[in-house]
Amino acid sequence: MAEIVNLNQVRKAKARRRKEAEASANRTKYGRTKAERQRREQEQARERRVQDAHKLEGEETPSDRPPDRQPTDDA
Repeated sequence: MAEIVNLNQVRKAKARRRKEAEASANRTKYGRTKAERQRREQEQARERRVQDAHKLEGEETPSDRPPDRQPTDDA
């Protein structure tokens, strides 16, 4: 006698396998190695240091302002 199969479960399992295969391909295609990630982090840290070194004393950037001092459009 044939085995009874729940078609809903089979369909969902097939979809999971397809998605996992696609995710694996994308990780290979778009993923970065650990060395590449570390290099990018080091570059970003260096860029922040260089930018911070060029700031004038007392200079405020919009992100440095406290929330109560943010500009408003109530003009």
